[in-house]
Amino acid sequence: MTARTLRVAIMTDETGWHTSRLKRALRARGAQGRCVDLADCRIDTTWAAHGLVIPGYGRGLPDAVIVRGVAGGSFEQVTVRLGILHALRELGVPVYNDARAIERSVDKSMTTFLLHRAGIATPPAWAGESLPHARRVVMREAAAGREVVLKPLFGSQGKGLVRLGGSGENGCAALPSLRDYGGLAYLQRFVPPTRTPGFDWRVLVVGGKAVTAMRRVSEHWVHNVAQGGRCEAQPLTPELAQLAERASAALGLDYAGIDVVPCDDPERGAQVIEVNGVAAWRGLQSVTSFDIAGCIVDDLLTRRLARAQAGAPREAVA
Repeated sequence: MTARTLRVAIMTDETGWHTSRLKRALRARGAQGRCVDLADCRIDTTWAAHGLVIPGYGRGLPDAVIVRGVAGGSFEQVTVRLGILHALRELGVPVYNDARAIERSVDKSMTTFLLHRAGIATPPAWAGESLPHARRVVMREAAAGREVVLKPLFGSQGKGLVRLGGSGENGCAALPSLRDYGGLAYLQRFVPPTRTPGFDWRVLVVGGKAVTAMRRVSEHWVHNVAQGGRCEAQPLTPELAQLAERASAALGLDYAGIDVVPCDDPERGAQVIEVNGVAAWRGLQSVTSFDIAGCIVDDLLTRRLARAQAGAPREAVA
């Protein structure tokens, strides 16, 4: 009897380079990948015993899920989309990364809290709805000769970042209205570059292990590739690997892109500035021969799916 082909749903609101790489890696391992938009999924307790409708899977469920994107929307829409991922996990379907981990990593304030709680070096940060308090933070930091960065709480790719405080030639903007930031100020202390041009590191962690890294170099203080940063190969040192692995573990991520910035402060050393739970890796793949999509798929199939299959039985897949 021929074994049934494993079916993996790739949750994404846009197909392209990343989804093509994942589907190819799945095919190479005898599995089938299908792109599904979470916005097209729904809860329907009349449809099947498990109560979910996942397009392309009839009345059944995929064997596993890889999350490549959760589209923005109203609070209610995003809640239900994440709820679908929560429900799949409750039904025993491995979700990579699952909704709990995505919620932790997409919210910069929770990321900061969890990194701080785990004792991981990360710049001091403040998050709150009070505009007067945010202004006091900026003034206090400026008085100490420091700057802070205002970031969208749910932002990515370096969009919407504003440096605040400072003086002289490099003086930066005062705190703007928080209307464009959802009425909330997330402020992170700016870490000055250690050289010109400045750079940071992106370290990819898969299955709890740092597997590859790169430097993102830019004349601008924002180093994201989407903002013009260039990718350079970077040896994965034991220090970088350990820091990234600890950051990923603190948020409970299956795979993660950990952004690390060098620091002149000998007491703090390198610091984690962001953790990406739906990490892109096209730039990283351009400077390494390491097969990133293949590594992600291998970890899903050999660790997460194998662990799920060894556990309690779940709803049968049609």
